[in-house]
Amino acid sequence: MEAFSSPQQNPQKNPTKRSLINSLMDATTNLRSPSFKEDNYIISNLKHSEKKSLTELKNRLSTSSMQNPTMWGVPLNPDSEKSDVILLKFLRARDFKVSDAYTMLEKSINWRREYKLDGILEEELGFKELEGLVAYMHGYDKEGHPVCYNAYGVFREKEMYDKYFGDDEKIKKFLRWRVQVLERGVKMLDFKPGQINSIIQVTDLKDMPKTQLRVASNQILSVFQDNYPEMVATKIFINVPWYFSLLYSMFSPFLTQRTKSKFVIAKESNVAETLYKYIRPEDIPVHYGGLSRPGDLQNGPAKPASEFTVKGGEKVNIQIEGIEAGATITWDLVVGGWDLEYSVEFIPNAKESYTVAVEKPKKLTPSDEAIHNSFLAKEAGKLVLSVDNTASRRRKVAAYRYVVRKSSLI
Repeated sequence: MEAFSSPQQNPQKNPTKRSLINSLMDATTNLRSPSFKEDNYIISNLKHSEKKSLTELKNRLSTSSMQNPTMWGVPLNPDSEKSDVILLKFLRARDFKVSDAYTMLEKSINWRREYKLDGILEEELGFKELEGLVAYMHGYDKEGHPVCYNAYGVFREKEMYDKYFGDDEKIKKFLRWRVQVLERGVKMLDFKPGQINSIIQVTDLKDMPKTQLRVASNQILSVFQDNYPEMVATKIFINVPWYFSLLYSMFSPFLTQRTKSKFVIAKESNVAETLYKYIRPEDIPVHYGGLSRPGDLQNGPAKPASEFTVKGGEKVNIQIEGIEAGATITWDLVVGGWDLEYSVEFIPNAKESYTVAVEKPKKLTPSDEAIHNSFLAKEAGKLVLSVDNTASRRRKVAAYRYVVRKSSLI
């Protein structure tokens, strides 16, 4: 149904100096050890010492003074696979030291009880304007992990900052809402060996106030590390600013080496390309170079998109062929970072017919979101979506999808 034609140029790239961000990306990439693997919680895959620690923690829990302990709705009993997954999370967080893991678990259970988390998902905390903007669950990654997005740039405005962080009570309320968002993600997990037992976090650092949010950020980090061990499979930082090294040095003392090994860094020009490695474009929000708009996922899984790349100096034509007269074609198209020219033509099959300029050539900037458009074909032919990157030297990731609806008239 579709085809690519891509005449290509290969301009010589000029060498550029390495920036602070590039150096930092290298440094944090080194932290992400190639040997790092997400736990699968399959007991037979554990080392002998790890199995022993799990057995000891179970025994200690069964003889403890805690009555019918539960975590995330899972009863912690010795004969439950789900319980094993949770206990292994606490053991992993404490390097399989049973005493330390038990203390962490006990404190977390008490914290959940005191914080009254059993009904938190049903609470209305008054953060409607931040839903889908500051912290929210949205879709899944390619492996099935729920994805949580975080963006704090809205708080650069003094009015917004004072509204949510103006005093200790406001900070406490915001923290409770942030815990609520994470609990939504936890509820999506399987807590079964070999299944999905952690989430992906995407943190947007664009315009984030680097000093004002220090108190709130430290509290959030402390709560998450103490009470949600091994809940994040990968933490992706996007739109990384030049001062990220300062933020990193500020937060680094609060992070374990294992946590830091999960970090992925993407500067502003590399957001879409980085996210595409982990998340399919139809599940990525449009403002991050994806095809997903607010509300899209409420009606079930998104229609899959096809990914492709546009090299520097290249023009790509996507041809949707076999379109019948009276059919309506609806398409979505996005190129990460755009900064290129885009146009659409309909080419009739009949030689005597004229090509129709559906969308005239126009320059799309990095701030533009995904294209969504449709066309009613009055005669049989093909639709050609053109992406012209010949003026740029930078390779870009891209995605598209389409639906052709035939006319109901006979």
